[in-house]
Amino acid sequence: MSKIAVIGIGPGSMADMTQRAKAAMENADIIMGYNTYIELVKKHFPGKEFLSSGMTREIERCRLALQKALEGKSVALISSGDSGIYGMAGIMLEVVNHSGIGIPVEVMPGVTAASAAAAILGAPIMHDFVVISLSDLMTPLEQIYKRVECAAQGDFVICLYNPKSKSRVDYIEKARDIVLKYRETTTPVGIVRNAGRENEASDMATLTNMLDFEIDMFTVVIIGNSKTYFENGRMITPRGYDL
Repeated sequence: MSKIAVIGIGPGSMADMTQRAKAAMENADIIMGYNTYIELVKKHFPGKEFLSSGMTREIERCRLALQKALEGKSVALISSGDSGIYGMAGIMLEVVNHSGIGIPVEVMPGVTAASAAAAILGAPIMHDFVVISLSDLMTPLEQIYKRVECAAQGDFVICLYNPKSKSRVDYIEKARDIVLKYRETTTPVGIVRNAGRENEASDMATLTNMLDFEIDMFTVVIIGNSKTYFENGRMITPRGYDL
């Protein structure tokens, strides 16, 4: 039996992919993943067999990966960012565990959207931070808002994934309003779209005007803590060193 490598490909560009991830895909017989992610890597690995599927098909992809591995194939199952942060690693491990088959699964880390976006903005997550997805596909909305509130109350820097979609237009507005209960209106906010991909763009805003900027499913929103500031076009959260 061959192993399954669950790989975080980073934001999407080859420059932000680890050497370990590249090597695993080069050595794989089959590369599997969500349609968009397969398109990001396809041209870089000619001659490979690619299997892709759409959103909400994650469990099916993992079961197919297991099936292909049992057929003797070496499988690379890819996620954007880090495979263990809202990625495929946990699902793949659960599917293998439930199958009762002891096939080896190797989990490979990657550059997650929070760190990719933070690097573009400067250094906004230099101190304690949280990552919260505003997608309620797998998590009840009220639980998401509770987590936002706890993070805001605890003065964490807050990185918001999946902040807005066609069906979730007002979730980011509600999250912003929750944070405003605990933060000044002038709190710095960094908005990064398509981090590490084509059409990358970023804006610097405040809690007051952040909703005036373009925000979609390919955006990471980073809300600073009480010490975060903008200077020389950079967003910085000090760690507390005496300068």
